[in-house]
Amino acid sequence: MAKRKKASTPAKGKAGKGKSSGGFFRALLRWTAISFCVTLLAIGGCVFYQQNTTVSGARNHLAFGTPGRADRVLVREGYVAGYSVQHRQPRWVIYELKSEDISGKRVGRTNQFTADRDVPGVPVTPEDYKSSGFDRGHLAPAADMAYSMRTMKESFLMSNMSPQRPEFNRGVWKDLESQIRTFAADEKDIFVITGPILPEKPPWAIGAKRDITVPGYFYKVVYDRTPPEKMIAFLLPNAGSPRKLADFAVTVDAVEAATGLDFFSEMPKDKQEKLESTITVSDWKWQKFKKR
Repeated sequence: MAKRKKASTPAKGKAGKGKSSGGFFRALLRWTAISFCVTLLAIGGCVFYQQNTTVSGARNHLAFGTPGRADRVLVREGYVAGYSVQHRQPRWVIYELKSEDISGKRVGRTNQFTADRDVPGVPVTPEDYKSSGFDRGHLAPAADMAYSMRTMKESFLMSNMSPQRPEFNRGVWKDLESQIRTFAADEKDIFVITGPILPEKPPWAIGAKRDITVPGYFYKVVYDRTPPEKMIAFLLPNAGSPRKLADFAVTVDAVEAATGLDFFSEMPKDKQEKLESTITVSDWKWQKFKKR
């Protein structure tokens, strides 16, 4: 459990024009929120929530807290992403995955990669990855989002992508994504957090301006809500590997230490500390994969 100061999440509103009391108070609230965020930026960053992206009736992917700082929190029906302007990709993506999402009616993969106009600054486009030698690697996998056409389309937004080496994306990472779906089918209700480990000074980048960070490592965190509750995490280099998935298993605490994030911060602290500090690999149902 990482210790950090909580970031604020003020809503952005437009101050009214004129001299009415309503306009005055709206302007005052806006100025107060901005001033508060400027103060917080000096002590660890301010999280802004993207307006007009909250989906009515959607499941609460942030039920156990926001994993950490982000320049924009993008709320989708199928997942929530914490986007980094510096690295032009998410620091984290979180979503709830249920057994019925896997076993119910499924839609086909669209492969329609699309620029996300909700991100701050210039959005990443599919062309930014062209001839880069890297795949557009999903963080919220398309196969996890196949329970509706809307969630499938959301999974192909470029704000859900991170540069992955082809032998990684199509090999051990693909197997891990499949393994997570097995966990969901077996355990009935899980929360998944996934993302890249982003260095402050990236040694390698792609894109037209060479400003899309190529991560050296990726992580996944899984929380099984079905009693007896448990957690497991994975930390993998962005490279192909013949090793078993269980070889990459680590505690959630280990991923927090590597990323500086704080997962499940709204969970009771004693419960959080116990679940995040231990793993028992044999408690999980494992698939058998072909040798890579």
